[in-house]
Amino acid sequence: MPKIEDEGAGSTPPRRGRPRSIETTNAILESAYALMAATGLAATTIDAVARHSDVSKMTIYKWWPSREALLIDAFLHHAAQMLPLPPESSGTPATRARRHAAAYAEALQGEFGKVQLAVISECISKTGSAELFYARYLQFRRDALVGMIAAGQKDGSILAEGLPQDLYDAIYGGLFYRYVFGIAPITPAYARNLVDLVLRPKG
Repeated sequence: MPKIEDEGAGSTPPRRGRPRSIETTNAILESAYALMAATGLAATTIDAVARHSDVSKMTIYKWWPSREALLIDAFLHHAAQMLPLPPESSGTPATRARRHAAAYAEALQGEFGKVQLAVISECISKTGSAELFYARYLQFRRDALVGMIAAGQKDGSILAEGLPQDLYDAIYGGLFYRYVFGIAPITPAYARNLVDLVLRPKG
């Protein structure tokens, strides 16, 4: 998988051959995401991405092991720009968690949410699970935010005593659950309140 950003991006070992062009890689990923958002996944074929990005199908097939991997990487590329992980300098762990959860809740209401759900559904329909999505997209982001929660527990700014990975899942699993089933509107304010309810930040 092409290196998209410093957040980390999957575990597929690099293939031998000519180095990848960053410009060409970005063109492919941006074209794939644009097509997913505008026409849906069914129309986002390798042929369509090749035409839209003006890159040969051979290049795309050489750089990605499957169409699903390309779609996930395109989503990752977009998410890294739209929903970056909060840097340590941006406040306490609880403050950063509130900000990130609120941004995620807002993103779910637009094309980002629709594309994410479509990509996950595609993985499940093709492979029987969303494991590929987790491995190529979610794992690194989950690990980073779990580490942030653990740091807050260690410095005393987060009072919740559960395992940090369980606390993360309670927040983001809860937001995604409400979004998928349309149980109630998801707002940034709701996300911030959920973070406080789960993490019990000090002060």
